[in-house]
Amino acid sequence: MTARPGVRPAPWPGGPPDVTGALPPEDPPATDDEAVLRRLDAAVDAVDAPDVVFALSRHGRRTVRTGGTTPPPPVPRERLRYEMGSASKTFTGLLLAHLTETGLLSAGEPAAALLDPARRPGADPVTLAHLITHTSGLPALPADFFVRALPAWRTNPYARYPAERVVDAFLRHRRGHRPGTRWHYSNFGVAVLGHALTAATATPWDELLTGQVLDPLGLSDATLVPGGPDTDATGHRRDGTTPVPPLSVGGFQAAGAVRATPHDLLTFLEAHLDPSGRPLTGALRAVRRPVLRRGLGHRHVHTVAWFQHPTEHGPMYFHGGATLGQQAFLGFRPDTGTALAAMCTRRFRARDVFVPTAYALLAGP
Repeated sequence: MTARPGVRPAPWPGGPPDVTGALPPEDPPATDDEAVLRRLDAAVDAVDAPDVVFALSRHGRRTVRTGGTTPPPPVPRERLRYEMGSASKTFTGLLLAHLTETGLLSAGEPAAALLDPARRPGADPVTLAHLITHTSGLPALPADFFVRALPAWRTNPYARYPAERVVDAFLRHRRGHRPGTRWHYSNFGVAVLGHALTAATATPWDELLTGQVLDPLGLSDATLVPGGPDTDATGHRRDGTTPVPPLSVGGFQAAGAVRATPHDLLTFLEAHLDPSGRPLTGALRAVRRPVLRRGLGHRHVHTVAWFQHPTEHGPMYFHGGATLGQQAFLGFRPDTGTALAAMCTRRFRARDVFVPTAYALLAGP
């Protein structure tokens, strides 16, 4: 999640860089485990950030490699929580899928009616489905967000925009396009979805996501609030040296509040790889289904939680996220039984090395 409109974890053009870490011809052939280690170490080395973690699961076998430009912190990097930013939307999408799969609500329900029961929906209302698929017609952020956030632009801009203002901005918004007709990535829309789900279930967001998703999947170290230096990684600005305070998301919890350890993230992704016999089985299967295609030749495919790209043998699912001081990439490939969680404690510029490196690692053999 970023504070600039139009910035989104979208598919990246062109061929991603090669981070396979191939051995020189004179070296003996590597075993599968050695090849994985070399690829992960090459990925860690490619990312110029104070702390870097690449955690990979292949058919349930986990490999985690860490590094960075600073000395190792007192708590091992793989045991720290990292800010997911917009990758938190994969948790929100799974929650919505679960609530609809269990019949607690319908994705076609008008959001405004849930947030203000006295309001009449009117023609072509914005539904929960529109909000999660970024087809609501809402902008990336509310119109007055930047004015309110400016005093804390370099520290915690979202903290200055609480839940009440998010809901009020949505209910007052004058739409320019009919919902469902255009795709536009919107932190605002997913934040509204979170408040609508809170209203529909009469449950605060942290209790709702924790009780319905985090706890059932066994994500014991995942949380929605900052901890301290013994539990949370410290983010840094683009210079890679200036630390930034922990993210406070204000009323945008559903769009970017999750922070989690690499192993909890692998547990989350492994559940997507093999939903059978797990809690939330129906929802885990539902979030794989394409619900939206866009772009030239409909090449960009979306589910309610993930971006989907084709590979030679099947689809890969992924989502990125960024805060003021950290970046994350989550993805999985059912065809190879592979899940990848990558994190770093630096906010890169658009299309810098971190995201292409993680993408290439997941897309590779």
